[in-house]
Amino acid sequence: MSLLLILDLVGTFVFAISGASAGVAHRLDLFGTLVLSFVAGNFGGIIRDVLIGSVPPAAISDWRYLAVSLLGGVVTFYRTSAVDKLTSPVLIFDAAGLALFAVSGAQKALVFGLNPAMAALLGMLTGVGGGMVRDILLAEIPVVLRANIYAVAALAGAAVVVIGHRLHIPATATTIAGALLCFGLRLAAIHRGWHLPVARQPDRSFTKKHDSDD
Repeated sequence: MSLLLILDLVGTFVFAISGASAGVAHRLDLFGTLVLSFVAGNFGGIIRDVLIGSVPPAAISDWRYLAVSLLGGVVTFYRTSAVDKLTSPVLIFDAAGLALFAVSGAQKALVFGLNPAMAALLGMLTGVGGGMVRDILLAEIPVVLRANIYAVAALAGAAVVVIGHRLHIPATATTIAGALLCFGLRLAAIHRGWHLPVARQPDRSFTKKHDSDD
């Protein structure tokens, strides 16, 4: 089994647990929880494969992706207490899935001959895609648009893979380093409150005065 496939399957399983945990938190039934586990675990990879021309996407053509997604969903649904022993399980599994998919997305993009900048961006997109669709299905603003250092962490992890490839460093070493960097940045951002600048609300008093002058 190749490194890319291992990363993809492990990332799929971890993100599936993240999606299922969110479903359990919203008190969805078993079917709804499994839908979220599949969506969270596979949509980032599906988007990546479609964009690089690897069709049909692996998540659809390879039964193992569906199997690990459903396994993660079932385990989370029926063993919620075990998952809940972890602090903020959704955030932890989401951070782990983000890291794994960011590096695997960048690696696969490089294999398909994309230039380094696009490979890094595609790695980031692979990492955030499943979580975005999960949050949309739950009628929430996607984490990537409001979280402390989310997409930036994925981009940093993917960049490590791309830079290592350019410097001819073994893929295993750069993949591990990139995943650890992404995961570490995400957890540090959660615990320390790191975030990018947030848009300011308009000055309502100025707006009202401006409207009255008109």
